[in-house]
This record gives sequence, C-alpha cells and structure tokens, in this order.
Amino acid sequence: MQNSLISLDKFSTEELNLMCIFDTADRVTLRNDLVTALHDVYDPDMIAIFASTLEKLDTLTNEEFSEIGFYIADDDLQIEGDVFGE
Repeated sequence: MQNSLISLDKFSTEELNLMCIFDTADRVTLRNDLVTALHDVYDPDMIAIFASTLEKLDTLTNEEFSEIGFYIADDDLQIEGDVFGE
C-alpha cells in the first residue's frame, strides 16, 4: 500500500484533474488518450501539464496505476463534518 501513496504523491492537482477527464480504466488507455488529445492543445501551460503527466505515467507500473483512486482534486477544498455538510 505504501507504493500507492508514493505514486499518488507524484501527481500535481492539475495532473490528477487532467487524467480524470479521460478514460482511467488502465494506464495504456489513459496514456493513448492523452497523446491523442495533446495534438489539439495549443496553450503552453497545458502542453506542459500533459507532458509532465505523460512522463509520470511512464514511470508507474500497471499495478501502481491501478491503486490510484481517481477523483477531481481541489487544492483549496477542506471538508469539515461529513460530505453533506451536516
């Protein structure tokens, strides 16, 4: 389980959010989707996020990838109480 935490820490909030808008069923599918989408990206900052995400995906094993829980990350989100605010 320790490897899962290390792998998850590798990705920034922006990288996690980017991955979440694509098919995360497996590492190869996600990587292929990112490469395909990158052809239509012209913003230099987004190109950098795509590139860093792809680099990091290439360092993961399929097992490490499967342990990542994908969700939209929010740096500023701090939940107090339960999810429904009660």
